[in-house]
Parts: sequence; structure tokens; C-alpha cells
Amino acid sequence: MKGCHSPARPLNTPRLKQNYNLRIAVLALIIFGLDQLTKWSVLHLLPVPGQSEIHVLPGFFRIVHWYNTGAAWSMFSNNNGILAIVSAVALVVLVLVRNKFGADTSLGSLSLGLIFGGIAGNLLDRIVHGHVIDFLYFHLITRSGVMHDFPAFNIADSAICVGVGLLFILSWRPEAQPKVASTEQPAPKS
Repeated sequence: MKGCHSPARPLNTPRLKQNYNLRIAVLALIIFGLDQLTKWSVLHLLPVPGQSEIHVLPGFFRIVHWYNTGAAWSMFSNNNGILAIVSAVALVVLVLVRNKFGADTSLGSLSLGLIFGGIAGNLLDRIVHGHVIDFLYFHLITRSGVMHDFPAFNIADSAICVGVGLLFILSWRPEAQPKVASTEQPAPKS
């Protein structure tokens, strides 16, 4: 039928918000599951913490089995209990205020799913093992024998970092201004 069209759907309908919340939850579960599966593999393939390792790319990348009772770069070491509480509180607060972080956008839901899954993965480690299991270790040995390395990390750490990076990108994007229908009539042509 000529001239008939369906009205435009509002952007923030309850159904659309449910879809974004579902996207966040599914991605968080995938990250959590992948993180725990890789850590389980490390526990079984490299049974001696701090001594077991697999040289994947000699001189550049190893899979190790290291404990971290601190936060990033082992800051606040030996404060696992406090860090577990901080992680749990942060996770609950972020879930409650997720709409302030663009949860109703594709980029926002992606970033929050990564962050939630990562926090949950490391939190479970802190509760079950008393530390976080780190296993991805990148390093570079120069010709003079000096080693430059990056602290070991895991899938959860990676997800949190990427998620936070995406939130920064989202915060730099200009907010979409709602389009206001013009009530002015076009000027007649002369």
C-alpha cells in the first residue's frame, strides 16, 4: 500500500533493554566459562606452581602457573581477602548502575559483558583458591641477555582490560541528540 508505513520504534523499549541485558549476561558467562576452563587446564597441565611452564614461543611467550594474591602487577600482594570483597562490591555496584555505562548500546553491552565476566572469574579464584591463577606470560630477551617482561595475566584480566578500554571509547563518543520534528513550513519558492 502506497503511503503506509509503520511508525518508528522507540530506541529504548523494555524489550530492547532486555536484549542488551541478555547480551551482557551471555557474554559475561562465556568469558567466565572460558577463563575458568583455561585456569582448570593450567592447574592440571602445570601442577607445580611457580615451576611448571610450557615454552610456546621460546624467548617471547610461555604458559606458566603463577599465583597472584594481589591486584594488577601484583599490587597489594597478600591482600586476597580484601581484594575479593572489593571485587564483589564492584561487581554488584556495576551491575546496578550498568545503565550509566551505556548498557543499552552495543558497545556498552559488549564492554560490560567483558568486565562482568572477568571480575567474576578472578573473584571465584580468590574465593576458591585464595589467589588468582595467572598463566599468560610474555617476555623478550635481548641479544645482551636482558629480559623485558610483562606481568603474567589470564583471560579474566584480558577481558577486564578490553572492557574498560571499550568504555573509554564509549565515553568519548558524542551523545546522540534526539531529533525534534520541525514544525516550520518550508518557505515558498520565488
